[in-house]
Amino acid sequence: MPLTGEQHERYARQLMLPEFGLEGQQKLFGAKVLIIGAGGLGTPAALYLAAAGIGAIGIADADTVSLSNLQRQILHTTPDLDQSKVKSAKESLQAINPDIAINTYQLYVTKQNICELIAGYDLILDCTDNFASKFMINDACVKMGKAFVHAGIDSMQGQLMTYVPGKSACFRCVFPDMPLDIPQKPIPVIGAVAGVIGTLQAMEAIKHFTGIGELLTGRILCFDAAAMEFYQVELSQRTGCICAA
Repeated sequence: MPLTGEQHERYARQLMLPEFGLEGQQKLFGAKVLIIGAGGLGTPAALYLAAAGIGAIGIADADTVSLSNLQRQILHTTPDLDQSKVKSAKESLQAINPDIAINTYQLYVTKQNICELIAGYDLILDCTDNFASKFMINDACVKMGKAFVHAGIDSMQGQLMTYVPGKSACFRCVFPDMPLDIPQKPIPVIGAVAGVIGTLQAMEAIKHFTGIGELLTGRILCFDAAAMEFYQVELSQRTGCICAA
């Protein structure tokens, strides 16, 4: 299906890339991405995916916007306080790109509903802020054969990796079991760190659908904002892990 004149203008800068072009844009139009968590990671990721022209974006989050969110959750604004995060996010994303579909799920993602939730999507972004959710997302994606991009932030550090079924290590290959010494309090973070890592999640999604470049499979990318350094750790499937079965 050819692009309209308005679409050519909207996506002109990425269409200029020889390795992207019209074919890459059409692939993004047909893509469906579910973002679990409309917070520090999920909002910058959603922002750039919407701007790039991902055809359908799902956003799952049960929370409402609070004043402390605004330091890093860039889709929400002061007038959105006390509004549901998914509603606030949808309004902002549709203002950026009214041509794409935004599906909202104002709910807690649980072991009981996650498989049904992710079934209609091609790629899942783990933008949650706790280990329990990350293990749950990993296990459901492995079970359902869904690719996903994991990310986490803490203080001035962040990390991300991509899982592709049958081709790479999963989150449990890195962390076989839930840590026991998890602090039961909000995690301190510089907002810009969330922006860096969330944006990289969006880039991984774009690469996943278009085939451009190399995905972060079999390796985890770590970011230290204090030293302004990126480094990678090689990963391999752990014998006995659920993804290696």
